[in-house]
Amino acid sequence: MALTTASVNEAFLPEEIGRLVVQPVLAESVATRVATVEHTSAHVFHLPTVTADPAAAWVAEGAEIPPSDAVFAETAVTFSKLAGLTIISRELAEDSSPAAAKVVGDGIARDIARKLDQAFFGSVAAPAPDGLEDLVGVGTVAAGASYTNLDPFLTAVANAETVGAPVSAFVTSPATALTLAKIRTGTGSNQTLLQAGGDPTKPTQRLIAGVPVYVSPAVTAGVVWAIPADRVFVVLRADTRLEVDRSVYFTSDRVAVKASMRVGFGFAHAAAVIKISTT
Repeated sequence: MALTTASVNEAFLPEEIGRLVVQPVLAESVATRVATVEHTSAHVFHLPTVTADPAAAWVAEGAEIPPSDAVFAETAVTFSKLAGLTIISRELAEDSSPAAAKVVGDGIARDIARKLDQAFFGSVAAPAPDGLEDLVGVGTVAAGASYTNLDPFLTAVANAETVGAPVSAFVTSPATALTLAKIRTGTGSNQTLLQAGGDPTKPTQRLIAGVPVYVSPAVTAGVVWAIPADRVFVVLRADTRLEVDRSVYFTSDRVAVKASMRVGFGFAHAAAVIKISTT
């Protein structure tokens, strides 16, 4: 018997992919919160970059204005497939309540978001795309043997501004975030150097020099990435798929639910990304 829309919960139909897979992945992934997210249907996504601006000049009254050209380059983003698989009971698959659909969608999304962050913040072997640890030409700041003050972060912000980029996020590991949270304003003080976010909807948000601090287990311990969102891209291809198969686990009356999406990373200005690390 062919699989039809009448025999499958509507939550698994293609038009629900955005709610079940794409939106939860964007919410769960740290990479998609600190970078610019683009959607495309192209085979290769091209990021135009300007490597040199047109030159202005002081000109005398009535004199010719010297012409100049901008120097353009581009970053080509190709895509790698990221897929998640979950197995559920037939009863859950046929449950039409929104709660059942959310359980399945959240499970797949968490798996995909975790793998996406591991590739973005680390260096994962092919076919995963190259991540930050693979990026050549990033700025670096040495924090010494351990983090004892916020000077390395102020230096990172200044270094990014030197190449014309505003730092919009710091991202680090849970262990390093805890170390930073324990830095005090002085000996014997209980006041921490990290600023509170000030947003009642985000009571745990922390700031360094006004820049939000994000935490991801995918970041190497001891490393903090200073990221300018307008120079770093996560590109999602438009062919995200969600498939349901009842045949592979026929004898146990279970259903396979598979989600796959094609993702690429684009780093349009490597020098604007700053890696802060301890020795």
